[in-house]
Amino acid sequence: MYVFGDSTVDPGNNNFIKTAFRSDFPPYGRDFLNQAPTGRFTNGKLGTDFIASYLGLKDLLPPYLDPNLSDEELVTGVSFASAGSGFDPLTPILGNVIPIPKQLEYFKAYKKRIEGVLGKQRTENHIKNAVFFISAGTNDYVINYFPVPIRRESYTTLTYGHFLLQHVKDFIQNLWREGARKIAVLGLPPIGCLPIMITFNSHNVFLERGCVDKYSSVARDHNMMLQHELFFMQLNFSNPAGAKISYIDTYGPLDNMIQVRQNLGFDEVDRGCCGSGYIEASFLCDGISYVCSDPSKFVFWDSIHPTEKAYYDLFLAARPKIDALIND
Repeated sequence: MYVFGDSTVDPGNNNFIKTAFRSDFPPYGRDFLNQAPTGRFTNGKLGTDFIASYLGLKDLLPPYLDPNLSDEELVTGVSFASAGSGFDPLTPILGNVIPIPKQLEYFKAYKKRIEGVLGKQRTENHIKNAVFFISAGTNDYVINYFPVPIRRESYTTLTYGHFLLQHVKDFIQNLWREGARKIAVLGLPPIGCLPIMITFNSHNVFLERGCVDKYSSVARDHNMMLQHELFFMQLNFSNPAGAKISYIDTYGPLDNMIQVRQNLGFDEVDRGCCGSGYIEASFLCDGISYVCSDPSKFVFWDSIHPTEKAYYDLFLAARPKIDALIND
């Protein structure tokens, strides 16, 4: 299992680079084994950890940049993702994080190391049978397009979406060239429901905490275009033999958690568990921050990222798609 993308799937690669986009300190990891802050932007496991466990690979998917990884750990899968990254080349520059093309370069280096362990033919088979997950795009809008004027001068939201999708398609084709055959691409969440987006766009930060639909509608439009592009990529006769692409919806399940909160066991849906929950994330959510007593009642851990409970529910929602991807 191999993972590329942003903080939703970064288990700690940013611990090993110079960036402010880190979470290798308390209270992150509060519900992890030994309360260890691992660099995951949540209180416990990520969705990709639950998937790795479900597939019988291992309990936790490690970061590729961890220098202590054994060959055995590497063979069963790693994440190359970097919190703060995105498909727009400008996005990782803003946070000084690992660009997605660089994540692909790491994968190529990974393959060479694995060839030394398994040999060339077995490595090719290994890659062909592996599942690849791509989760990125939110940062392109939330920390780049909306707050920074550079891209807005050249692109409407619609043309910016097309610009991003071209990068998605290029990345998938590059993965195909490297031998990938089973690829899952995650859609965008309802970005207008992120507590930080509500905070910056509310007339009354404390009393008006509803989702901001003008931002969520951008995510919906993006997801529609993404599904369309992936469908036509799948139909293309020039695809490598056995290539499968699956779209995994995160918008619907997360929106559902927010709209019918009580039915799913959530009490708080518009603020994070850390600090005030309105603005804290990364270095603003630290060891002196107030932390809620029961994160499982919260959809969001900080002002951007889901709790372990929300990630588990997202995994459950994605499971039929994962089953279809690995079993056909």
